Amino acid sequence: MKVCYVCGKRPLSGNSIARRGKAKKEGGVGKKITGITRRRFLPNLQRIRAMIKKGTVRRVLVCTGCIQAGKIRKAA
Repeated sequence: MKVCYVCGKRPLSGNSIARRGKAKKEGGVGKKITGITRRRFLPNLQRIRAMIKKGTVRRVLVCTGCIQAGKIRKAA
């Protein structure tokens, strides 16, 4: 499952909007929306060996935001 072990960050859903035409500021008549499809925004998860409570080492999926913020300690 694509979920961060530390913060619980998971995939979000949104829209992918296809447009055509020339923007008004570039001298066109404006952009037109030609289609909207659903898409998923996936978290940037990395599989790392981490120190869990009381020195236990385990491989877990952690998002890069948590790794950078130092919320989890990497195992040596």
